[in-house]
Amino acid sequence: MSVRQVSTLFVFCWALQRQGFFPGIIFFLTLWFPSACRARIVGRFMVAVPVSTVIGSPISGVILDMEGIGGLHGWQWLFLIEALPALLMSFAILHYLTDRPALATWLKPDERNWLQERLDAERADRENVFRVGWLKSMVTPRVLALGAVYLCFITCQYGLGFFLPQIVKNFGLTNVEAGFVTAIPYVIGAIGMVHWGWHSDRNCERKWHVVVSIVAVMVGLGLASTIDSPIIKMAVICIAGWGLFAFGPVFWALPTAFLSGAGAAAGVAAINSFGNLGGYFGPIIFGQLRDWTGTDFAGLIFLSSFALVGIVIVLLLGHNPALERGARTAPAAAV
Repeated sequence: MSVRQVSTLFVFCWALQRQGFFPGIIFFLTLWFPSACRARIVGRFMVAVPVSTVIGSPISGVILDMEGIGGLHGWQWLFLIEALPALLMSFAILHYLTDRPALATWLKPDERNWLQERLDAERADRENVFRVGWLKSMVTPRVLALGAVYLCFITCQYGLGFFLPQIVKNFGLTNVEAGFVTAIPYVIGAIGMVHWGWHSDRNCERKWHVVVSIVAVMVGLGLASTIDSPIIKMAVICIAGWGLFAFGPVFWALPTAFLSGAGAAAGVAAINSFGNLGGYFGPIIFGQLRDWTGTDFAGLIFLSSFALVGIVIVLLLGHNPALERGARTAPAAAV
């Protein structure tokens, strides 16, 4: 099986599980955490992505070298071994998680009541400004626009993520060495994800935090397309890596600021589903451009251009911070 076939299969499997799991968790967090701390909480959840890559990249390099053991290819061992932790965690989640604070027996009664009342009050505030059913929430213009932003982001994330090991491998490194070097942007991204979500909550600001993170992606990928030096190229890829991971926690605070209840569940799922189309187009188009040109230049410019489109959409959309401050007088026109 070729590298492209393995990458395509991995993209398909990854995108398939994200369709249910990821939007479900984002919605789940809205049932537990008030808007004022949501970006940092989403950041702490999503930091598992870069951290798992930091840990998994070197391990994956070792697993890929298991070629022929037990009659299996290295990539087959990769799929089998790395699926086990997720399967085991499913039993722990089923036992531990509750849908709402009111059902959490491990919280004190006063803690349960305070948190549930706070969340109910915020939901009432949002519904005074923007209230739609689950079906309409999936096709409202703002949700579709956020889906387009997420499409731009996922295109960049998957396009870079699935070809970064090959870019690094071209530096003349072994599988294991490439695994360690590939992990560097994810370390930077993990730090950015936690810090940027906290910074956004602290300043009660979303739009410009999203814009800055996408600008970092655009600039990092654009510069990487023109640089040959391995060290400098990795440095600017780290800038893009910071932007790619800093983006998520703040972005998901945008739809959950105006959607609630069933509308939030459906709206977040619609944004995630629309955006995950980038999980197909990013790697496929990047790989095709790489084959046609023999370099990464065109593919990185393609990804950088998508980041620019995302910036423009976010700037045009704007954001009403009053919706996250529990203000019952939040102006409906500024949703």
